[in-house]
Amino acid sequence: MTSMKILIVDDSITIRRIITNALKTVGFPDTMEASNGKDALEKLTNANVDFIITDWNMPEMNGLDFIKQVRANPIYSALPILMITTRGTEHDVIEALQAKVNSYIVKPFTPQELKEKIEGILKTVQINTV
Repeated sequence: MTSMKILIVDDSITIRRIITNALKTVGFPDTMEASNGKDALEKLTNANVDFIITDWNMPEMNGLDFIKQVRANPIYSALPILMITTRGTEHDVIEALQAKVNSYIVKPFTPQELKEKIEGILKTVQINTV
C-alpha cells in the first residue's frame, strides 16, 4: 500500500499524540498535525494531504467550520474526512454529516476502531473515484 499522509487536527496535543500513535499502530505512520482549523487550512495548502482526521471543538476555527471550508474548495471536495469528537448527540452527528464528513467517531476510541473507520472510508472513496 502506498503511504498515505494523514492530517490530524485537534487543539489538544495529547489527543494528537494518541491519534498519531494509534495510526502508527494500525499501519498509517505518515502524519502531520494542526492545532485548529485555521492552522489546518494553511497546512493543507502547503502539503499533499490524503486524509483528514479532525476534532470539532477547537479555538480560532472549529472542526465543523474547517470541514465546510475544505468542502467549499473544489480541489479538496473529495478529500476523505473523519471527525473524532466528544460530541455524540444525534443532532451533532447529523450536523457533521451535512457538512460532508465521511465518518464520525465519538471519543474515546480504540486503534482498531480508528483503523476500521479509515478503511471503510477508503473503500467508499475508491468506489466513487473508479
